[in-house]
Amino acid sequence: MTFTNASKIYRAVGAEAVLTESSDLRRYLTGFSTSFGYVISDKNGSVFYTDARYLESAKAALNGTEISVKEYGGNLTELLKDYKEIAVPVSRTLYPEYEKLKNLGLNVVDSSAAFDEAMALKDGCELDNIKKACAITDKAFNDLLPRIKEGASENEIAAELEYLMRRYGASGTSFDTIVAFGKNSSVPHHETGADKLKFGDIVLIDFGCKVNGYCSDCTRTFLFGDDKKHGAFKAAYDKVLTAHMLVKERVTDGISGKAADAIARDYLKEHNLDKQFTHSLGHGIGINVHEKPYLSPKSENVLKNGMVFSDEPGVYFEGDFGIRIEDTIALVDGKAVSLTDSDKKLKII
Repeated sequence: MTFTNASKIYRAVGAEAVLTESSDLRRYLTGFSTSFGYVISDKNGSVFYTDARYLESAKAALNGTEISVKEYGGNLTELLKDYKEIAVPVSRTLYPEYEKLKNLGLNVVDSSAAFDEAMALKDGCELDNIKKACAITDKAFNDLLPRIKEGASENEIAAELEYLMRRYGASGTSFDTIVAFGKNSSVPHHETGADKLKFGDIVLIDFGCKVNGYCSDCTRTFLFGDDKKHGAFKAAYDKVLTAHMLVKERVTDGISGKAADAIARDYLKEHNLDKQFTHSLGHGIGINVHEKPYLSPKSENVLKNGMVFSDEPGVYFEGDFGIRIEDTIALVDGKAVSLTDSDKKLKII
């Protein structure tokens, strides 16, 4: 019998039973993606309750594991009637649902910490999936570059990149692809739109894809032609790239997220760019594109071997330009290993 993450989480929580409804957490427990369902784990094992849309595929996917599959009858109260204690991820649970559990006379325990800790450390299979997603990300981006033409819109470039990632095996994107031309790059989370590409434009693309539910995350900034008007941009790019590479050189097993963030932030401060670095250095990447550990000025999360996270320093000059350079990296044997393309020299296409 193959044991899944459901048994690992049950042991870590230590409650009489664990109830999981959130789609991403269900995916982590079962390795199977559905839009609806409950996983209930107790001393006898785990049961995945879902509706008729998923029964056949769920049974096939979970065959040989400790998780049995049953059709949900529409009455959660009936499923919980024999328990006195139930664990749920409180931060993901709406107040009416929490109150319903309490009104059933159940002692409600929080399973959030167990999920956070377990999901932060990737096993071999999880890391393989992330590596595959990163390989697709790299290939799609490299193949996109010669397809970028003057007059194309941000939306068109995003659509082409997403097409390429799916063509190469991705099941979908990790998040809404960001394509920003010119001054739009100064907005860290610009909403991709209808603006047209012009010669000399700065181009910032933030993108990623999923393989077997696991994400990649990457950002590249480059020039579409060189109109010789981007001296300040080029100088800032060099500093952001150095900050990015310093993180890879200095991050080790046991460093805090706060200390990791400071590697890039302190370097940028030396060059009077720290005030333009308006977000944190990075975040964990796995089933979700944002999860623990967090690499930020206040994060006490400890980075450990087996964790996967982003390294994404950036600087933004309002109404002018922005630069972000991001890789998905893993901590392996105490060192940062890039899972996305290591060549970040400024491209001019």
